[in-house]
Amino acid sequence: MNEAIRFIMGPEDPDRYDIFTHAAGPEGKLPLTAEMLMNLPSGDLFGMSQNVGMGWKPERLLGKQILILSTQGGVRGEDGTPIALGYHTGHWEVGLLVKEAALEVSGLGGVPFAAFVSDPCDGRSQGTTGMFDSLPYRNDAAIVFRRLIRSLPTRSGVIGVGTCDKGLPAMMIALAAMHDLPAIIVPGGVTLPPTVGEDAAKIQTIGARFAQGQITLDEAADLGCRVCATPGGGCQFLGTAASAQVVAEALGMSLPHSALAPSGQPIWRDIARQSARAVQWMDANGMAMRDILTDAAIENAMAVHAAFGGSTNLLLHIPAIAYAASCRIPDVADWTRVNKAVPRLVSVLPNGPEYHPTVRVFMAGGVPEVMLHLRRLGLLNLKVKTVAGESLSDLLDWWEDSERRHEIRKRLLAIDGIDPDQVIMSPERASARGLTSTVAFPTGNLAPEGSVIKSTAIDPEVVGEDGVYRHIGQAKVFTTEKEAVKAIKDGHIKEGDILVLIGRGPSGTGMEETYQLTSALKHLPFGKHVTLLTDARFSGVSTGACIGHIGPEALAGGPIGKVQNGDWIDVLVDRNTLDGSIHFIGQGEERFSPETGAAILAARPLHQDLAADPALPGDTRLWAALQAASGGTWRGSIYDVDRIIETLQAGMESLASTKQEPGG
Repeated sequence: MNEAIRFIMGPEDPDRYDIFTHAAGPEGKLPLTAEMLMNLPSGDLFGMSQNVGMGWKPERLLGKQILILSTQGGVRGEDGTPIALGYHTGHWEVGLLVKEAALEVSGLGGVPFAAFVSDPCDGRSQGTTGMFDSLPYRNDAAIVFRRLIRSLPTRSGVIGVGTCDKGLPAMMIALAAMHDLPAIIVPGGVTLPPTVGEDAAKIQTIGARFAQGQITLDEAADLGCRVCATPGGGCQFLGTAASAQVVAEALGMSLPHSALAPSGQPIWRDIARQSARAVQWMDANGMAMRDILTDAAIENAMAVHAAFGGSTNLLLHIPAIAYAASCRIPDVADWTRVNKAVPRLVSVLPNGPEYHPTVRVFMAGGVPEVMLHLRRLGLLNLKVKTVAGESLSDLLDWWEDSERRHEIRKRLLAIDGIDPDQVIMSPERASARGLTSTVAFPTGNLAPEGSVIKSTAIDPEVVGEDGVYRHIGQAKVFTTEKEAVKAIKDGHIKEGDILVLIGRGPSGTGMEETYQLTSALKHLPFGKHVTLLTDARFSGVSTGACIGHIGPEALAGGPIGKVQNGDWIDVLVDRNTLDGSIHFIGQGEERFSPETGAAILAARPLHQDLAADPALPGDTRLWAALQAASGGTWRGSIYDVDRIIETLQAGMESLASTKQEPGG
């Protein structure tokens, strides 16, 4: 015991006992008036005392108060070295953006406040139980952000700084709900790729590739060390983090050409200062979130998402933002309509055809450059307002002739030798290169509520000359991702198989990402000839014939939960029309129609091993129940308070009625 105490308490130091018990307090006087003392709530008055107690000068107390929220994580030294690590590079440097914004607010005579809600890393939690908290975190963080905003009643505006997969959508959802406040999103930018090495998507396959003898232990160690070439920013591919940044700008919530900026560089820091000025402008001109986020703005964001070929996870986040903004929630028909109308224009990781990192998309002109093309096609509502203080039409007029546009695009050609028009293409060039629309929604007797596939990212080598992907194969069924990954590493998944992963939707795992599977299939030679079906979801960087969000989920009784090993499944995805189907069509030597297959499935019991993951936290089970009562994943996994209350009341009334019955 004495040894433990000595180790824990450390050596005695008499100086530490030199304690004082009172202090003079800040000098000066609060700028109070008799009217303030008579009419302000005590909280406002005490807030002034708190502010000077933290060191703010009393004479500067009456400036406009601006709250800066961020997802900052970790503790950085003044020189940038880590004192305590964050969960990911995406929130490691955003404190620098908070600082720049705060200095600008202060310089404009305002009073900056800052608060933080750090976020997890989907890459770090892949294949672990940490993934069970990933999507549910988004709702929780949005709630906390909203509570922080409301807990500073004297704020005049909000600046939200976020970068990655769940933190940035949570921030957008929170700010969207602040209908009467000026608010703006500052995207956290991207990390740079290594000069020689792999991107952050491919590097996550080193285990599978090593198991298959494609790389050595030394190669894995070397490549893994260099992949995050700079310490801040989201991943180098157009996954969920990058797609969320693009969508924030497309919604008008961020300044023009702010998504995908290289983290830590001067142009990235400038965005924070510019955003602080934008919030002041909005406040001075009576502009608030309700003026920015409209049904038309949601449609614009969907169009830009399609043109970029963005992550399918935004199908969960854009509806949630729309709900928070009191806008119409887009449904599957809306997504299909938009994706059929909008051509994909951006050549970027992971979609191709050239695998440019996201920083090159920024250098090629980013979101406003894509919007110029969409404007020419008549695919945007140009009257919407933006946080830049102008309509989208005026903003694009400025961008087209701006020095920023011309110099940035020239710089890409000068330093990387890349023609910016090869990264962000005209519709004519994109068509000639074979770029196809982004997302399709297959249905069928295995997915009566629908499913999602990023059809543009199916390997062209397995797509027919008519643009249709066809695969009839036998199912190999797994109820855990771990079992499926092991089967791939051990060589039990072969060319022509249909890998079916069930019970991994909201009720089973919190709707985990299954990037371990999609990445392994992408980077193994036979993987392009395997189709993956699941009620889980995918990382935004996932590619291949990977169909997720299958509904109803297995644990809700969906037919996907009744598939058995050896069942014959027919998969069809038309990349031209964005139509598709997933049908159970045979067992053993027998073949039958989809209608007969549906009848057989209806009579079958659920898979014998199907169950919620035993490690599923109670918090996530609650999230799953609440989002299910709110309309489920196809409404964005939101918390629809009215629906939840209605469901609870009906349940309580039913229970009360049961208790009153004889023998109840």
